[in-house]
Amino acid sequence: MQRMTVVAMAAMLVTGPAFGQGVGPASGAGTAASHQAAPAGTTPAAHAAPVKAAAAASTPESRSAAALALSHEPTYDEGSAQRIREAALSYSDIAVRGGWPVLPADAKFALGVQGPNDELLRKRLIMSGDLAADKASGAYDEALAEAVKHFQVRHGMATTGTVTPRTLAALNVSVQKRIKQLEASLTRLENMSFPFGQRYVVVNIPATFAEAIEDDKVVRRYRVIVGKTEKPSPTLTTDITSVNLNPTWTVPSSIAKAEISAHMRKDPNYLSRMHMDVLGANDAPIDPHSVDWSGAHTPNFTVRQQSGAWNALGAVKIDMPNSYSVYMHDTNQRNLFADDYRFDSHGCSRVDNVRDLAAWLLKDQPQWNRVAIDAAIATGQRHDIHVTKKIPVAWIYLTAWMTKDERIQFRNDIYAQDEQLLEATAEEAAFFNRAGAHPLTAHMTQ
Repeated sequence: MQRMTVVAMAAMLVTGPAFGQGVGPASGAGTAASHQAAPAGTTPAAHAAPVKAAAAASTPESRSAAALALSHEPTYDEGSAQRIREAALSYSDIAVRGGWPVLPADAKFALGVQGPNDELLRKRLIMSGDLAADKASGAYDEALAEAVKHFQVRHGMATTGTVTPRTLAALNVSVQKRIKQLEASLTRLENMSFPFGQRYVVVNIPATFAEAIEDDKVVRRYRVIVGKTEKPSPTLTTDITSVNLNPTWTVPSSIAKAEISAHMRKDPNYLSRMHMDVLGANDAPIDPHSVDWSGAHTPNFTVRQQSGAWNALGAVKIDMPNSYSVYMHDTNQRNLFADDYRFDSHGCSRVDNVRDLAAWLLKDQPQWNRVAIDAAIATGQRHDIHVTKKIPVAWIYLTAWMTKDERIQFRNDIYAQDEQLLEATAEEAAFFNRAGAHPLTAHMTQ
């Protein structure tokens, strides 16, 4: 009921003409960074320090270091829901005052050059707290470029300081749309139960980042590759129970039927080239040439890929038992971590710099430090290492959130789940409202 009250207040505040209708969703993959929000009922203030663009990251270590440098505040902690409520009320205040201005679709900006839309851009960034209120006039200067970087970082974009087409699209997303993202995120968190502990791991799917959290601070942050739009990663909470070095990969039957079978029809030597075995009952080997690869039937066999550089799971698998049979793992296509768009898996989460995460997970077992992990992987032999104390892990779907330093973040609704969730919530609320007014069903609302 408390959440419904907040949502209802936001809805009442945004009723009426909308002056900031957007041209599309905010740009996608990114990590935590920057917006200083104001208390409910006031305009967010631009008090945060200017955000500097991170240096080009070309290695797993430099990429994770650059991600961690942006913020040590967790995306998800015990205060997340309350902070999202505060952010929704703050943005509702902007909405009731008409929202922020829309920039022309063909607007152009150049550093040091006076342009016709410079002051409109300044107004837009002041209203969202990315630019100080005393910077309302002037050409596109360094201060305005820093404000654009500030905006880009908290929307998960590369901090270029220039208004790219993606940046312009994100600037023109209406405040009403942003409020809906906050409402959807709040609904998800209120339906979650997670045992926050001294140490835990969070994967925020729309942001394509994983965070290792210790003593309420992010101590590691990694780029991740999550599910494609047609094969989305699930939201879940569970525990990390073990780290597997040099794992084999048991191919899910759906992939064996749809993809392995197609490869075998084109190339009978595909399994051999990919170091894959076909196994029957009790893991007994089966001759691949004796198998029906037509794809018309569900496979009654198992396809398993051997350990090695060719293995799709790479050198590390992080086991976390769950009903979706997903997990976190390395990959043999590490070049994909350099991409901004990282929605390319079958549902599992591939982790950049995963050996570093493995060492953090096993820090209570000093015999398995990073040097030992690297040495064990170099042997090529499989090692299954059970963690001495299970570590909670949550895969969440937040397209909007606010961290403890009052920085509001937005990401793409990549799986188009926000609107569906809000519609379902509204239908549920309408049902209980009708039930409460009927004498035969009034008890359902009590």
